[in-house]
Amino acid sequence: MKDVLTYKGFTGTVHFSAEDKVFHGKIEGIDDLVIFEGHSVEELIKAFHNAADDYAALCKEMGKVPIKSYRGSFNVRIPPEMHRKAAERAIQKGLSLNQLVQTAIEKELVHN
Repeated sequence: MKDVLTYKGFTGTVHFSAEDKVFHGKIEGIDDLVIFEGHSVEELIKAFHNAADDYAALCKEMGKVPIKSYRGSFNVRIPPEMHRKAAERAIQKGLSLNQLVQTAIEKELVHN
């Protein structure tokens, strides 16, 4: 995926505001809102690193885990026809629908 920065386990999404002539972004995968910005790519990256370092330090000071924890379950919304086809494929393969979806996600993650 493009328009994404990574640093010390943090992921930041990036956007550009033509009106303000500034790059801006936010750190994803955390329970708080942390934003950063810069007028050049170099400024943006430096601001992201500083924001991540500051957030990590604040979390350490508060005794909080900085990266959001995940439960391992989530809702997936797909068109009904795709849902039917996926359920049929799972039956054909002798899998539960959950196992079929997990396998598809694993394949996507391995190919990146």
